[in-house]
Formats: sequence, structure tokens, C-alpha cells
Amino acid sequence: MIRGARQASPGAARLFRHSRRLCSNRSRNGVEGPGTGKQDADGIHERGGEEGPHAGRIPPEVLLGMPPPPPGQRGGDDDDGENLRFASRYRSRRKYFEELSLEVDRIVKILLQDGPGFSARQALDEMNLRVSNELVREVLSRIVVSVDSVNRERFPRLAYKFFLWAGQQEGYHHSTGMYNLVMKVFAQCGEVKAMWRLLEEMTENGLSISARTFHLLICTCGQAGLRRRLVERFIKSSSFNYRPFRNSFNAILHTLLTIEQYSLIEWVHQKMLMEGHSPDVLTYNIVMRAKYMLGKLDQFHRLLDEMGKNGLTPDLHTYNILLHVLGKGDKPLAALNLLNYMSDVGCVPSVLHFTNLIDGLSRAGNLEACKYFFDEMMKKGCEPDVVCYTVMITGYVAAAELEEAQKLFDDMLVRGKLPNVYTYNTMIRGLCIVGEFDKACSMLKDMDLRGCTPNFSVYSTLVCRLRNAGKDAEANNVIKYMANKGQYLHLLSRFGGYRRC
Repeated sequence: MIRGARQASPGAARLFRHSRRLCSNRSRNGVEGPGTGKQDADGIHERGGEEGPHAGRIPPEVLLGMPPPPPGQRGGDDDDGENLRFASRYRSRRKYFEELSLEVDRIVKILLQDGPGFSARQALDEMNLRVSNELVREVLSRIVVSVDSVNRERFPRLAYKFFLWAGQQEGYHHSTGMYNLVMKVFAQCGEVKAMWRLLEEMTENGLSISARTFHLLICTCGQAGLRRRLVERFIKSSSFNYRPFRNSFNAILHTLLTIEQYSLIEWVHQKMLMEGHSPDVLTYNIVMRAKYMLGKLDQFHRLLDEMGKNGLTPDLHTYNILLHVLGKGDKPLAALNLLNYMSDVGCVPSVLHFTNLIDGLSRAGNLEACKYFFDEMMKKGCEPDVVCYTVMITGYVAAAELEEAQKLFDDMLVRGKLPNVYTYNTMIRGLCIVGEFDKACSMLKDMDLRGCTPNFSVYSTLVCRLRNAGKDAEANNVIKYMANKGQYLHLLSRFGGYRRC
């Protein structure tokens, strides 16, 4: 019997008619919810702070993310052209793109020479180029990926100089995607005012403003007030249109979710209702997610009730959120009823649904229920992926059951599932906890052998644990290993007391 299970209710469908029962009163008061609206201490950050009750867990954003725009509806003017650039490598006109690459090399070389005594504009004119979308996209993309701390002051000027020159060539007109690429250069270099000027220019030229444009701008707005003014402007803009979503509000809400602006999501939702726009399933999923992350479980359940009253059917992402909430509220029986209900209505639970449920139960400390649902998933022919294994391994490490964690780690390798950086970080931390420092250091090298590049949190976990155990020499060897590989050199100062030879 699963801990926490009680006699089943007469019908699984009651989970939706009485949605307030999904969580305990403690959860609805925010005690068990995420609480602050920022990502709680469950995530892995490059700050290296791996200590804490939920250290090493996969961030909620990885598990509970909303769907990306449908691939078939992206491209063109709605993105920065990266998908088109990827697809172009596989076109039959191989020779054309080889020649294009050579032209891009020449253009970039000319731009880098720009300065006193050399006119890049004149040199570009003398090339007698036929300017096309592909050419402009490739040049700007080359600049985007080349920005670093050394050239971040110079490259925005070079990118904009080429952008202006291209826009003046006969037979060519900039699309929204090209503006987005220049904005991307400006964003990487902190040129916020220049981005706003480009937005004004886009509006004057009658170009549609895409969700990508909005995303680039709002990510550079550090102040809450500025973000709110930006959202207000996009809501009122008649040129803001994003095809994959039902309306502009959903595009804005989706972007705000990706940057964890949960309070701003609430505000946009209210504006949406005030202007008479009816929410759809995507809207409810995003707003419910925001309410949950803010710890407002009462409002979360009210939205769920409202969704049913409006005749909207939950989709797989709605169930995903609900299962995580049930898991974290330690409600395994309600979760089991919900899984059965999903199957009854034709929404067969996937590995993602089981993983979110197991993750929630693991955070609640109910490993018995985690094991039950993991086995149940396998019985239903649902193969666990690396994320599911990692969630299970993290639960066992958090409970100091390293033997069980090691068994799962070995099992995933046997099944051909390559561990990811979260898996390794968890296992390294677990090995350090039980004093197996040699194995932990070996696992760091095993990562490289398997093609998994350690992130800074992996190094930080190992260094902190070694130092806490008084193994300063071993900790310095790990730092040297990182430095010799040329990784995270800009973060070396965070390892206090370390000196490079």
C-alpha cells in the first residue's frame, strides 16, 4: 500500500468537480508551495550553491515548461532565422551555400577592418553583391555568435553598419527576423536604447512585431516598472502578432513564463480579461502555473474550476501541472485516480506525466510512492528517460539511500540512457556525502568520456564537498582540471584561496 493512500473516491472525474481536494489545507496556504515567485531552492544554479534540502534537483522550469511554438509555424518573420539557417545546410543547392559562406567570410573581414582610413561601406559596394535574406541572416548570425567581452562595444556598431547598408540595396527589404537578429547583438552587448530605436523603426516601416522581438526586449529590461510599460505597449500595439498562439496575450504570457515573471503574468491576465479576451487552455495553463509558483494554491484551484465551467478540456500540460501539485502535496491516491481518469478520457499518461508526479512525491519525501509509480510506469510499457531516472536518483540521494541511487544509475546505463549533467551532479554529491571522494572524482572524468560537459555546479559541488572534508589538495586538483580544460575561467575567483600556477 502506498503511504498516504486512502479508500478511493467513487469516480476519478470528481478530481475535477472538486478540485480543491487536490492539495491539503497546508498546501493551499502556501506552506508546501514554491512560495516566492522566484525559482525555489530546488534548481541548480551557476552560483555554485549546491547546499540545501533540494540541492541538485532538476529545476521546475525543466519539468513543467509550457509547449514551445509549433515547429511548422515558426520561421519567416517570426523568429531570428536560426531554424532556416539550420535547414539550409541540408538543401540540394550545396554549391550555392558554399559560395554564400565565402561571401560571408569576405563581408565579415571587411567589417572588421572598418575604421579611420578604411570605409567598410565603400568596400562592400565594390563587391557588387546580390543582397538576399540568406546573406544578411548569415552575416548577422556570424556576428551574434562572435560577441564576447573584448568586442562587445565594437560589434553592435559593425552589425548596425552592415544592417543599414544592406537595407539600402536594390531589391532587398529587411524582415522582422533580420531586425530581431540585430536586436540580439544589441541585447548581448547591453545596448538597450538602440534596441528601442530599432523597435520604433520597425513600427514606422509597418513590420509586424513578433514574440521574439518582445522576448529580446523584456529580457534586457531589469526594472519591474520598465517591464510593465513594455508589456502595456505590446498589448496596445496593433502590429504585435504571433501566429502560433491564439492572440498576442498568449504570446506575452508565454514569454513571461520563460523568464519567471509570475507576478507580471497575473497582471497581464487581468488586462486580458478587462479587454474582453476569453482565455483558452494555454492561457489557463500558464496562469495556473504562475499561481502555483507564487504559492497561491486557492487561486490555482479556482482557475481549475473556472476552466471546467467554461467548457475547456484540460490538455496534457494541464494534467502535467496537476500531477506535480498532487505529488508535492503527498497525495498519491488522488494522483493514481487522476492517472486512471486521464486514460479513461483518452489522454494516455506519458513519461513526462509520471516524471512530474514522481518529482513532486520525491520532494514530499514519499520514496515508497515514487518507487510504486516508477514501477507502474514500466508495467504500462512507458520507458523511463534520463530525466525520470535523474528524478528518482535525486530522491534516493536526498534520503541518503546511495545504494538504491547507484542501482538506478547502473540500470539507466544498461538501458542505453546517457546520464546528463544533473544526473552526474546528483551522483557526485551522493558519493561525497558517504565519503566516496575517489569515486566522485572519477565520475567527473567519466562525464567527459561519455561526452557530457560538466557545468559549474558540478565542479562547485565537488570542490565544496572536498574542502569541507579537509581535502584541499584534491579540491585544488579539481579546479586545475577545470582550468586546464578552459572551462569557467571567469568563475575561478569564486573558489576562494585558489591560485593558478
